[in-house]
Amino acid sequence: MIPMNRRRLLSLAGLAGTGTLAGCAGRDGDGSDGPDGGATGDAENSTAYAVETVAAGFSHPWAISFLPDGGLLVTERAGTLDVVDPESGEIRAVDGTPDVDARGQGGLLDVTIHPGFPDPDWVYLTYSASNAGGDTTTHLGRGRLDPERARLDAFEVLHAAGPFVDSTGHYGSRVVFGGDGRVYVTVGDRQFKDFGPDHVAQDLGVELGKTLRLEPDGSVPDDNPFVDDSDARDAIYSHGHRNAQGLTVHPETGVIWASEYGEQDGDEINVIRRGGDYGWPVADEGCTYGEGDPIGVSHDDREDVIGPAYSWPCGSGGFPPGGLTFCTGRAFPAWEGDLFVGGLASRALGRLTVEGDAVTAENRLLTDRGWRIRTVAEDPETGHLYLAVDADDAPVVRLTPA
Repeated sequence: MIPMNRRRLLSLAGLAGTGTLAGCAGRDGDGSDGPDGGATGDAENSTAYAVETVAAGFSHPWAISFLPDGGLLVTERAGTLDVVDPESGEIRAVDGTPDVDARGQGGLLDVTIHPGFPDPDWVYLTYSASNAGGDTTTHLGRGRLDPERARLDAFEVLHAAGPFVDSTGHYGSRVVFGGDGRVYVTVGDRQFKDFGPDHVAQDLGVELGKTLRLEPDGSVPDDNPFVDDSDARDAIYSHGHRNAQGLTVHPETGVIWASEYGEQDGDEINVIRRGGDYGWPVADEGCTYGEGDPIGVSHDDREDVIGPAYSWPCGSGGFPPGGLTFCTGRAFPAWEGDLFVGGLASRALGRLTVEGDAVTAENRLLTDRGWRIRTVAEDPETGHLYLAVDADDAPVVRLTPA
């Protein structure tokens, strides 16, 4: 458990600046800008925006979720869930969170609220935790949040992806509610390297390298695609994934989109379909670390797999993608329908133009900040875009119209 023993306050006075559109660079750059609060712009369509620090002092923040009263929930990978006042910058650690295994890529990862919050007042967390033998897996749990008390009560484990393994990587671990009221959770392949048809991501008898679909109470919906297959895990919704760390619902179509890390390059944006096989590792556009050898064949060479809506193939330099969100255009009309993706090694915010189920263009913002952007989320009330920066002493920032 994480005791509520921190109280950090950061005033926004002097940080929340506005201004006019800065000069624009080329397609893969953004406008030059000054310190926090300076105005900048999107080179592709001359949209001006300001960058504001909301709060600071986080240790590797991983996820952002919005409360109906305007507050934020922010997870820190070491195990802390925070309630954040986005106007004052006040941060309060929540008591009652689960114990996590924060080795490697693990820890306290995603957070989302029940669509009916505060009635019911469930908050859902994904995290890595270990068994008695020290092996770990991705967990989904929920508790009842009292924001005023900064307390999570009656926390319960809803699902632990099977099996536990001796690895501290590739937990996946995004969670969203679909338009059908079900909970969708990504589980990574845990870094298994046997790049062939027997890989865990292709094995329906395990939940690694999969998207899972569950009822809000953790039970399995009776209409899941593999419930009648005795050799398959009932919770599986899609398979053939390497390590999906982004999951979002299209605001108009209700279709679920995911971002997924490749091996060397091969990063993907996928549209998640019921029962779909996304190919990893028998079909992939990336290559092996170091040698640069192809992994499997191209998605185009197999009719039994679903190809990505967009990918960064071998030799492209990649775009290791974190969390993602669609822009509704509430605050930025010119970006309506665009998909925003956090970039880690690329140290950029990706803006992808979407037409139907395809991505037709890519633009990169904030390239001069040097930020590893773990996730991006849109405030459902204001339309402002909030970013979590992946660092040991990190801010949560937001983009607002300049």
